[in-house]
Amino acid sequence: MSRRRIIEGLWKCSSCQREGIAGRERHCPQCGSPREVDGPESAFDFGPQTESGRSVREGVTEAAVVAKAEAGVDWFCEYCGAGNAGDVLRCRNCSAPRAEAPARLQRGASEMGAVADPQPVPEPVPQVTAPPVPRRSRGVPRRLVMLTLLGGFGTFLWWGLREHRNEGRVEQVRWTRTVDQERFVRETREGWRDQLSPRASVMPVNGRGEVAGVSNIRACHRAQRGTRKVADGTERVCRTKSRKVACGTEERCRRKDLGNGFAEEVCEDVTRYCSESYEDCRDETRYREVPVYAQQCSYDTYVWKQVDSRMVSGGVDTPRWPDVTAGPLDRLQRKEEYAVHIAWGDGQRHTLELDSEPDFRPWRPGTRVALTVNNFGQVTAAAVVQ
Repeated sequence: MSRRRIIEGLWKCSSCQREGIAGRERHCPQCGSPREVDGPESAFDFGPQTESGRSVREGVTEAAVVAKAEAGVDWFCEYCGAGNAGDVLRCRNCSAPRAEAPARLQRGASEMGAVADPQPVPEPVPQVTAPPVPRRSRGVPRRLVMLTLLGGFGTFLWWGLREHRNEGRVEQVRWTRTVDQERFVRETREGWRDQLSPRASVMPVNGRGEVAGVSNIRACHRAQRGTRKVADGTERVCRTKSRKVACGTEERCRRKDLGNGFAEEVCEDVTRYCSESYEDCRDETRYREVPVYAQQCSYDTYVWKQVDSRMVSGGVDTPRWPDVTAGPLDRLQRKEEYAVHIAWGDGQRHTLELDSEPDFRPWRPGTRVALTVNNFGQVTAAAVVQ
């Protein structure tokens, strides 16, 4: 069963700074200033709460005070700003009707001698919104900090990638050509019998069209190929676990600001849950590793093996290939590299790597070079100045 209490709040006068004024008071008992919508008057202190949410402060029991709490949300006069109970239709400070701002304009017009047609006065509309609570400063939002950092990084990256032109000169050129000589030769290997199928070998022609083949399968013997798991009985395995169980009741309270200097507190008893340990036991299959055997055999096949490697390099001379004589079972693997070393700026250097001899030919020592460089100092493009 729920239990209801009315908690009275306290407010602070913004005129004389008196604190601890009871929520039922509409005027400051020290300076007589009315409680207004703005400032500390609109924020009531209802005191601390226990862990269950129950207010430490005692509830009010006087019938007259409880009636004030149940009168509804306070409203604030649009003429003088004074606070009034929710069930009052005229301001107790200046007698202005509730939510009747145009009345002041009509009164001013009559004092100036203006004639106005009588207008029906609308029924007052109850004010249902509570007075605003002042916002508390929470410092700089984390999202704003992250956006600022990302914006700064983006600006730095944009600046760094901006490109400009520079002029350099070729200091040195270098080329390298390599020829690897490979020969199709017989080789003995080992394999698993169930994966070996005899197949005739085919010799290469001009370094192509070869088939390695499998022949002369021999010397088969039993060897361990791997392991596998097999069931080896069962065993009782117990694990300690925890679960939530009901263990009585506990009080839980919630508090609602009534917007008139009072708060309503509702408490009720709810089920309390505790953590309980228990043993979860079950039979589990036990496994063990056992070796797996198969027939392993030797066999003959053909493979490409490197038998020689020759390299030549140079600079301004014409690139050439090493002199290699290939036999009928040979093939030649050719590799070429071209590098242009460029000096620019205040002692800065850049190496340009090229893919082919035609691309390499226009570059010679002393040649002027147009460079595209970003603000990070990286060369993104280079071209010979014609």
